[in-house]
Formats: sequence, structure tokens, C-alpha cells
Amino acid sequence: MTTPAVPATRIPEAVHRRRWAILGVLMLSLLIVVLDNSILNVAIKTISTPAPTGLGATQSELEWAINAYTLVFAGLLFSAGLLGDRLGRKKVLLGGLFVFGVGSALAASSGTPVELISFRAVMGLGAAFVMPATLAVLMNVFERDEQPKAIGIWAGGVGLAIAIGPITGGILLDHFWWGSVFLINVPIVILALGLMIWLVPDSRDPKPGRIDPVGVVLSVIGLVLLVYGIIKGGQLADFTDPTVLATIGAGLAVLVGFVVFEKRSSHPSIDVTYFKDKVFSSAISAIALVFFALMGVTFFAVFYTQSVRGYSPLQTGLLMLPLAVAQLVFAPRARLVVDRFGNKATTTGGMLLIAAMLAAFAGLEADTPIWILEVIFFLMGTGMAHIMTPTSVVIMQALPREKAGSASALSNTFRQVGGALGIAVLGSVLSAAYRSGIEDKLPAAARHSAGESIEATLGFAAKLGPKGDALVGPANDAFLHAMHVTALCGAGVALVGAVVVGLFLPGRTPAPDEKEAELVGADK
Repeated sequence: MTTPAVPATRIPEAVHRRRWAILGVLMLSLLIVVLDNSILNVAIKTISTPAPTGLGATQSELEWAINAYTLVFAGLLFSAGLLGDRLGRKKVLLGGLFVFGVGSALAASSGTPVELISFRAVMGLGAAFVMPATLAVLMNVFERDEQPKAIGIWAGGVGLAIAIGPITGGILLDHFWWGSVFLINVPIVILALGLMIWLVPDSRDPKPGRIDPVGVVLSVIGLVLLVYGIIKGGQLADFTDPTVLATIGAGLAVLVGFVVFEKRSSHPSIDVTYFKDKVFSSAISAIALVFFALMGVTFFAVFYTQSVRGYSPLQTGLLMLPLAVAQLVFAPRARLVVDRFGNKATTTGGMLLIAAMLAAFAGLEADTPIWILEVIFFLMGTGMAHIMTPTSVVIMQALPREKAGSASALSNTFRQVGGALGIAVLGSVLSAAYRSGIEDKLPAAARHSAGESIEATLGFAAKLGPKGDALVGPANDAFLHAMHVTALCGAGVALVGAVVVGLFLPGRTPAPDEKEAELVGADK
């Protein structure tokens, strides 16, 4: 796939002068969308605690609280990108931020897990209109030669959000009720809306695509059925259950129908012809696979630090800091590594590093020195930084500038779908492995409810009083075994990603002087 040549001076001078200020506002918008999930990561244990401290959410309800957001987000991203291309990215960005702020305020006031799941879906609706618009605006305020640097800083903003999120969540949970982790979004939304109205220019695609409501509905239904079946299988610890198999099968069938419909549609949500380009496809796959592995690991890491190791939410947030610091430091500089070694070597190395660190989780025990976990988190963040920046540049530059919203939406769709499936699949592996390890230690009447997660077991043990102390050790042992199995599954997924990018991403592009030297040598 070739990109049409772009004239050197496409961007108005007034916009060009304030491009870095605009990038700052875009990163603030991005911050709250990413911040939301990273804050929630440290709050899931608190939300799983019975009222009045939390909502008494089960592990499957926690997975849905995360996935209701990511599935609506992923399902609507592409249509949101097309709407931005058609109506104007600034208008869509402002509308998305407003809906996200309203959803955050409602989530903070949830009285039941079902209400929380519903309001998280509203937040996902708003976020779907924010994320693609930020990157599309970026591509329209920076000239092509500055885009890799700007995308690197944009990707570093993800690292900043991951850093701020758990620590902010920990501080809030130490001083306020669990709903404060959502309410904190509201003042940030108000600030971002004001700055955006003032600074950000509007842009649109002169030849936008038509909206594809059938495709949107098929993709959302297919993903929800697939994820529901996977989570249900983990909850029952039985993936051969007829309901589980039927739901997963129906989800896959609907998704196949979605692909067939998109291929035949004159205005598809996802133009499947983009995927004929192996470079584009491998970059998209890398993003999906890395988030599959990382989101699943983050989900169980919180229970390891809080339930097994006994750290507070704030301490857990601080323990995750190296993961974010590494991204913040290396994401803006990853382009320099790409210049030196090429996309293929940089991204494959990042994937292999993540696979090794996920495998290292399988060696963690209840008394492992905590500095080892810190090293693992730092190296995971380093690997992620050297995947996200190169693949984002490859994806965004594979399509014409006018299609920036579509390219951004595709990238973020696969990232969110990868993350949602990671939580569903690895969360279900964790749940199934935990249940098989603890069931024979529990009374027969309590096996279903108390065996779903370590928090459910510890809650049951607390109700038994001193007699329940005998369950704490077996619960920790069962969880550690389940975590080791899950981590190795995540490592396997990351290895698949390394193979994909190693085979299909382009190698190093020679610098102009090197090309000249090669031509001179050929002439001789």
C-alpha cells in the first residue's frame, strides 16, 4: 500500500505555530481515557469487597466492569473515526469528552455491580469518540517529518496515564469511597473541554465514508457473545459446558458474518482491503497481541500484590510505577532505535522482552523479594514502548492523511479488542485454575460462590471467624498456581506476536547517505 505524496506546506501557519500546545491538549484528553482503566486496576479488589466498603462484585462482574467499557469502546471506534472524518474531529472530540464525563459521574454513584457495568458502557461510548479523534487531529497539525516524534510523545502520554492512574487511585481509595476513582474524571473533562474549544482546530475528510450501522451492530454483538462465553467458561471452570460452547460459537459465527458483510459492503466500517498489506496487518496484530497479554497480566497482578502480598491500593499503585516510567522514558525515544535498527528488530525485541517478563511472573511466590517484581514491571514497560511507537507510526503512515481517523480507529479497535479478550481469556484461565485448586478445600455448599476468586474465598473465610484462618494459606497457594499458569499463557501469546512482526514488519531503511553509497558501489 503506498501513501500519496503530501505537499510540504499543507498546514496553516497559525495552526503550525501552536502545534505543541495542541498536542498537550490532545494528551490531556487521552490521559483520562487511559487513566480510567489504570485507576480501575487498583480499585477492583475494593469494588469486590462487600458493602459498604465496595459493591461485593464477583470476579466475572469485575471482568464485565472492565469489558463493558472496552467492548463498547472497541465496537464503536471505527464508526466514531468515520463520524469525525465526516462531521469534524473537534466536534466529535468535544461530544465524546462530554459523554465520558457524564458516564464517569454516574459510575461513581453506582449502587450495584450491574449499575456500574451499565455506566462503564456509557463511559466507553464517550471514549470511543475521543481516542481516534486525538490521533487524527495530531496527524493534521504536524507535518509528515514531525509525525513520528509527535506520535512518540503521544504514546509516552499513555505511559504517563498508566503511571498516574494507579497512584491516583490508591490515594483516592485511602481517603475516599471507591466511587471517587470515577468522579476524578469530571474536573479533568471540564478542563480539557475548555482548552480544546480555545486551541484545537477542526478538520475533516473531504471525501468521508458512509456510516455502516449493520457492521457496527454485528461487530458489537459478535464480540459481546464471544467474551461472555469465555468469561462464563472461566466462571464455571468448564469450557465444554453447552451454554459456553453455544455462546462462543454464536459469537464467532456473527464475527465471520461481520467480515463477509464488510467485504461486500460499498461503505464498510472496516475496509478489509487494508489487511492485504502484510506490514499493516502485522503492525495491527502486534498491538492487539501485546494488549491481550498486558491487560490480562495487570488484572491478576493487582490480586497478587493486594490479596497475597497484603499491599494497600496506594502501595500497589506505587509498585506499578516502573511499568509506566519505562514507557514515559522510552516511548518518545523509540523512533531513534527504529532509525538505528529498523521496525522489525525494534518491535520483535520488544515482544520477546514482554514474553520473557510474563514468563518471569511464573516464578513469583508469596515471599519473593518485591524488587524482582519492580524489575519485571520496568522491563515490561520498556518492551511495550518499543512496540507501541513503531507500530503506531507504521499504521498511521500506511494510509493517506485524509484517512487519519480511520487509521487511528483501526489501531485502537484492535488494541481494545485485544485488551478485552486478554482480560476475558486470561481472566477465565485464572478463574478456572484457581477454582480447580481451591474447591476440595471448601465445604461442598460453598464451593461455587467461595471458589470463584481469591477474594470470594477470603471473604468466606472471614465470615467463619477463627475457623476460616485455615483457608488463607490454601487460597494463596491456589492463586499463585493459577497466576503461574495464566502468566505462561500470556507469554505464549507474546511469542506469537514476536513471530508475526519478525516475519512481516519491514527492516531498517537505509539513510540517504547510505543509499547514495550503495548506488555508487553498484555503479562501480
